Amino acid sequence: MKSRRARKAQTSKGWSALTRLLRRYIRPYYRALSAVVVLMAAQAAGNLYLPNLNADIIDDGVVGGDLGYIWRAGALMLVITAGLGIVAVLAVYLASRVSMTVGADLRAAIFARVQSFSVADLHRFGVSSLTTRTVNDVQQLQVFLQLSLTLLISVVFTIGGALILAVRAGRELSLLLVVALPVLVAIIAVTLVVLLPLFRAVQVKTDRLNQVLREQISGVRVTRAFGRTDAERVRFGAVNEDITATGLRANRVFALVLPVIFGIVNVSSVGVVWFGGRLVSDGTMEIGSMTAFLIYILQILTYIVVAVTVIVLIPRAAAAANRIEQILTVMPSSAGPPRAAPASTQAGKVEFQQVSFRYPGSERPVVSDLTLTFRPGQTSAVIGGTGSGKTTLLNLIPRFIDATDGTVLVHGLGVPEQSVDDLRASIGLVPQTALLFAGTVAGNLRFGRPEATDDELWRALETAQARDFVAALPGGLDAPVERGGANLSGGQRQRLSIARALVRRPWLYLFDDCFSALDAATDARLRAELRAETRGATVVIVAQRASTIMHADQIVVLESGRIAGVGTHERLLTGCRAYQEIIASQLGEGAAA
Repeated sequence: MKSRRARKAQTSKGWSALTRLLRRYIRPYYRALSAVVVLMAAQAAGNLYLPNLNADIIDDGVVGGDLGYIWRAGALMLVITAGLGIVAVLAVYLASRVSMTVGADLRAAIFARVQSFSVADLHRFGVSSLTTRTVNDVQQLQVFLQLSLTLLISVVFTIGGALILAVRAGRELSLLLVVALPVLVAIIAVTLVVLLPLFRAVQVKTDRLNQVLREQISGVRVTRAFGRTDAERVRFGAVNEDITATGLRANRVFALVLPVIFGIVNVSSVGVVWFGGRLVSDGTMEIGSMTAFLIYILQILTYIVVAVTVIVLIPRAAAAANRIEQILTVMPSSAGPPRAAPASTQAGKVEFQQVSFRYPGSERPVVSDLTLTFRPGQTSAVIGGTGSGKTTLLNLIPRFIDATDGTVLVHGLGVPEQSVDDLRASIGLVPQTALLFAGTVAGNLRFGRPEATDDELWRALETAQARDFVAALPGGLDAPVERGGANLSGGQRQRLSIARALVRRPWLYLFDDCFSALDAATDARLRAELRAETRGATVVIVAQRASTIMHADQIVVLESGRIAGVGTHERLLTGCRAYQEIIASQLGEGAAA
């Protein structure tokens, strides 16, 4: 019972989401939509008038022997048919334009919302699910909207008009509709109830299929290296078979429903001919009227079949709309105030005041009770073992995550008080994994400051020790960069990422273990150039390698998410056990003595 109520609630939620989304995103195109409705109404009127002309040709032309009337009525039918063709083309064009534009607006809205997500928000949905919702789910809504505008509106006008004209043409035969229509409506209703949970399951399993496929493509080298190709093939096969089985269950419903509907249509046609023939033979009905009634009832039943092909898309569209609305209605956890924070005289200053952070559901915090300050004009370094919370500390500054306790202040203001865009515009971040975008070297370097000149780009490259290899590339600054920087080495990607941050010239530089792929000599030269280039700014370096941070003005040692020591290299060597162990493990016991 509980499961049934849950399914019913999910069904209602999906249809409500579909209604809200379509109402919101169709509203800007009401003129084109109104034109589609008018054109479809005209098309339905023309289609309904043709059987009436056909009846008049039989009754007045053929039976009455009036050949001239047959020619005149026939010519009129040709003109109406040609006009209907033009109307149909215009209606389909406008309907396609509306549905495609609404789809584009939805994708843009999803993209904009996802761009504002924090790390926690992204983990909540997952990359594979966000991809499916942006591409597949929006496509489901596009298809539904396209068919609704081109078919469903025409169905409503045609069935409504055909019912009136059928009763008018043969009142006695109309009793057949009283029997056939309720049966068809009941079949359609049951079909919708059965299909909605199946289509919802297909969408969820599509997410899972995308996730497995992404893992196997990105991890293909690891899979082959560990000899797990067959095991991964089995895992993919299980997910693939699962989604296939669910799709087959939905198709079995179609396989059962469509023959039943066509059977009802055929039986109804036989009934019209059978009872209509008796009425014609009794002289109570003209043969033209019976022919018109037969055409009308065939139109009614045929258009009901057409309606079914659109209506069965409603469950899938409703499931897709619900998933899309889940993204659009999420208030990003890192959302800032709509207006800029007041000006501060502490540009570049970062303070942590008893800050702790815990991931939802975790037993203990990743970082606890952090109290420290990063000042402008200083190079601060953060070092510690794996899992000590170094990257988490760095992510709190640009508000990729929000502190669960305590306060993080940047430029003298609490980060929740600032606009996220303004906050991040003052930060130059070099992430742990060097990420480059498909395009050119110059395009990647100007990512944070599009107006930067070529001279500024070369200067940043020189500081990042990347000028020589970029100058050697065919095209120099215009040299192509493949997606993810696949045509560059790890060290080259890291140096370009550093140069990209330098081009921005922010108040605050955050370097997240981005020197690991550099050799010791390049590392030393880069740090020497970096100190001169970032003079006056706040520089925070997270590193695993002790030699990278030994000359920092301030070194923060993290151990199990807590501060084990803060000071210069010389001071920590004499007063911080954790730092002594790091130095001893990397540089030998003599260096730690």
